[in-house]
Amino acid sequence: MTSQNRPIYLDQASEFLYATTLDSINADARARATSIFADCIAVIAAGMQVKEMQSFYRAHSRTAAKGGASIIGTGSSAAALEAALLNGTAGTWLELDEGNLFAMGHPGIQIVPAALAVAQEIGSSGAELLRAVTLGYELSARIARSATLRIQVHPHGTYGVIGAAIAVGLLKKFNATQLRELLNVSATMGLATSRNTLLEGSTVRNIYTGHSAYMGQMAVKLVETGFTGEKDGVGTTFGKVLSDTFDSQRVVAALGSEWLIAQNYFKLHCTGRYVHSAIDALEDALTHTDVQALNIAAIERIEVKAYKFAAMLSGKNITTSFGARFSIPFALATILYHKKSDLKAFDEEAVANPDIQKLMQRIDVVEEPTFNLSYPAEQRCSVDIILQNGTRVVGNCFVTKGESAKPHTAAELKNKFMNLGAPIWGQDQTIELFKTLSSLETIQNMSDLSKRFTL
Repeated sequence: MTSQNRPIYLDQASEFLYATTLDSINADARARATSIFADCIAVIAAGMQVKEMQSFYRAHSRTAAKGGASIIGTGSSAAALEAALLNGTAGTWLELDEGNLFAMGHPGIQIVPAALAVAQEIGSSGAELLRAVTLGYELSARIARSATLRIQVHPHGTYGVIGAAIAVGLLKKFNATQLRELLNVSATMGLATSRNTLLEGSTVRNIYTGHSAYMGQMAVKLVETGFTGEKDGVGTTFGKVLSDTFDSQRVVAALGSEWLIAQNYFKLHCTGRYVHSAIDALEDALTHTDVQALNIAAIERIEVKAYKFAAMLSGKNITTSFGARFSIPFALATILYHKKSDLKAFDEEAVANPDIQKLMQRIDVVEEPTFNLSYPAEQRCSVDIILQNGTRVVGNCFVTKGESAKPHTAAELKNKFMNLGAPIWGQDQTIELFKTLSSLETIQNMSDLSKRFTL
């Protein structure tokens, strides 16, 4: 709907962003945003430790502008643009970042790095930061839900630029007019991303989230200095460039009463989200047998049936740790071999293990069309383990663990934070940092965070 060629939905969206206070945000949405923020910090820190990120950090830091924004997991800082780029890139490396099936991607890790960096740079309060992250997440997720991105497009680095820009614009106290311009400017600053990167295990894919955190800030600078966007840059990009369909009214439908951020998911396994459905089905199957006594050599084959997006992750030519995170056959094989799912189960040593490689070749994944009918509300998957003696053990997943309909416990999320953070920061600081981030809205000045903690 337009008025004199002016899209009304953009007016509604920008006015909502400007007028919505933290107190008016649904309590569940605020709590979820707080958990997302804390989760992102630990995931970024752990991702920053991989050898490629360490090399990128050292190389980039030599010419990076100085500033007070934390480069998480290094104990150093830089200007907001530089820190957000590095943190956003590290955040997806281990595939432990939160996500949202309705947004078809991972809003949090594209927004938090930009928002944190700017909040530290300008001294925003924790409450201001929480509002900015929540609203940036919410509107960008709605834009993504309103489009049908082409299957070849990787969602990272697309609508995340908008979310990061909104969060930073709110921290900079943009008015409704500026926010409207920001939506149109940031919408056309995303990348031409490729889903093949994850299917081939290409690590260039991780810069996509760093790009969102960087370009979201750049979009704000452009609007501050007078740059303008199309009349409907959002509609053009998400209705003609990245997708052929875009329902603009769905962006603002029930805005303020329905919160997509409250329908996010958290991960405990370091794999692509769709792999989790198969892992859950495997875990269900193993409740019917003694996993410790199950000899992988006794497994003749494993048959997996899955919804479309999970079935795409059927590759068996796995040669890298990163590629292993997007293969259902590898994930099931390494979990059966290690008897658990942790970072070690997906490292280079696990990839090189001949027993895991041999078992992986006996695992087949096919799409089950009927499972697509209930997606995304359900993420159906079945795992059928056939032993050499003819015994069959079957497990099913209907809703993946970590979804809002089947959430992880607070204790599980805290344990994840501790497991990722303690090797980097030590047990005591990790405990104290978790407590502080869990009370994000009480922090008076985010620039003090790096003074209290060696991030």
